[in-house]
Amino acid sequence: MKLELCAASLAAIRLAKRLNFDRIELCQNLEQGGITPSYGMIEYAIAYGIETHVLIRPRPGGFFYSEDEQEIMLREIINCKAMGASGIVIGALTEKGAIDEDFLKKVMLKSAGMEVTFHRAFDDSYDWKKSLNILIQNNVNRVLTSGLARNVELGLPVLKEMKKYSAENIQIMIGGGVSAANAARLVKEINPDALHFSGTIKMQLDEESLFSETILKVDEARVNRILATLNTF
Repeated sequence: MKLELCAASLAAIRLAKRLNFDRIELCQNLEQGGITPSYGMIEYAIAYGIETHVLIRPRPGGFFYSEDEQEIMLREIINCKAMGASGIVIGALTEKGAIDEDFLKKVMLKSAGMEVTFHRAFDDSYDWKKSLNILIQNNVNRVLTSGLARNVELGLPVLKEMKKYSAENIQIMIGGGVSAANAARLVKEINPDALHFSGTIKMQLDEESLFSETILKVDEARVNRILATLNTF
């Protein structure tokens, strides 16, 4: 089983490297679910020597994208490949909540040579078996999912079904609410191909500034508690 840290800061990149995570999903603005990071941040992560999969998401919110937004996403993929990213993390749906297969085909063409993860847009799709079939048919490497629920604990029954249904034709990576309290149980009951978590806490940034913001900051103690639970399993 692979371990992936959702990294939205330089501190998270460095922590993932020090704790020997298999890879990171690199993003920014985790407070809004994550958007595509800057080119400088992508180059930093790659140069730091950690397997880097870049989130391709132009804005917060849902996953039905206009033609212009899709064009931006395809350009981001091209740039990620040129910088040497190992993979991309992406997701797009139609207005009716199905996987946007036409766009997915373009994504797979532009990302050739990199791994592709379909992110939790999958959990917003209306028919998970049909969605999984589309991803498999288009040779997507893995899907990140919480089992169609707000968190992995609520989605556990569906996640079990997904793992069985996938028949090893696509990697099932579970994420969304993974903690030290549930990590071992999730691994034991689902046997996922990968586990994805951020290990963050809320904190107020630059409290004395007029522009202070509340952010999600990686917490080394929280990350270590999850890892310790997995190590004893």
